Amino acid sequence: MKKTPLHGQHIELGARMGEFGGWDMPIQYAGILQEHHHTRTKASIFDICHMGEFELSGSTASNDLERLLTCNITSIAIGQVRYGFMLNDEGGVIDDLTCYRLDTDRYMLVVNAGTAGVDAKWIQSHVSAETQFTDLSPSMAKLDVQGPESRNVLEDVFGCPLPELGYFRFKEFQAMDASCILSRTGYTGELGYEIYLPTKAVSRFWDKLLEHDLCEPSGLGARDTLRLEMGYPLYGQELSAARTPVATSRGAFIDLKKEFVGKAHIQSDIDDPSVQLIGLVFNSKRAAREHDKIYFDGIKIGEVTSGSLAPSLGVAVAMAFVEFEFSELGRELQVEIRGKQFPATVVKLPFYANGTARGG
Repeated sequence: MKKTPLHGQHIELGARMGEFGGWDMPIQYAGILQEHHHTRTKASIFDICHMGEFELSGSTASNDLERLLTCNITSIAIGQVRYGFMLNDEGGVIDDLTCYRLDTDRYMLVVNAGTAGVDAKWIQSHVSAETQFTDLSPSMAKLDVQGPESRNVLEDVFGCPLPELGYFRFKEFQAMDASCILSRTGYTGELGYEIYLPTKAVSRFWDKLLEHDLCEPSGLGARDTLRLEMGYPLYGQELSAARTPVATSRGAFIDLKKEFVGKAHIQSDIDDPSVQLIGLVFNSKRAAREHDKIYFDGIKIGEVTSGSLAPSLGVAVAMAFVEFEFSELGRELQVEIRGKQFPATVVKLPFYANGTARGG
């Protein structure tokens, strides 16, 4: 398995490690529940160095990205970030990613770790000869500091005010003698910042941030419960190359006014939906797991994609694909968990609505 530059620090902190997207990553330190609540109330730091970063530049880069991504590219302002999907010819999701507009003809794509190699090959085979593709991943590290106290923590550690950033905005920033990109996109629902910085500087940033009384390390376990409470999709569970993103996104992040790879299949799913991603809330802490079957009147109508106890709510929740006719809010369905059926109610996403992500 691949290792991030912080692998040694995780071992020293006693992290429980596990494989994720081909990387040996920290799953938890003090415990998922503690790390989850710490992120919701104070600030946590996540090692996200496994993610991939690509730069596309040149006069043809914008048009190439318009064809490759479902979101509108030409309307992105310099300093703005936009989320979208990269599809195959059948409309299946190769990856969900964020696009940063660095300059008029320069963009950075931030992609998932497990799909980075496939993404790179697909992009390079579909861009114009004039578009320059650069894999920034080997020289770029990424730390996420998330939680309502994240701004205070960063300003204390950096010894200066942070630049004012709106949601899904970024700025280039000097901190601790390193050139960084500081953004606000987040994956937890809380106020938070992503720091893109040179790989050679990431260890001292990590250590310095952990010296702050309000900042604790969090692993992928808490990251997953936090994102599930927000109803955010995870590639390989809610998103895959075998399905268009329509059922997951309800048509959001897809600009049908332009042409892009896979559009015909997207339009077909919008016009005649067969399945829908839903949120389910249980009346207990008995959590469903991926692939658990869902029934209505004894008939199987779908299956769970992600499920867990929602620590902020005190009950179990799940996301699931079901046949479209059974996706209306308020409907009670039955979920089979380890051979026994439990009732669950279809609810509006997100499950957790008190996040601070858009504040600060």
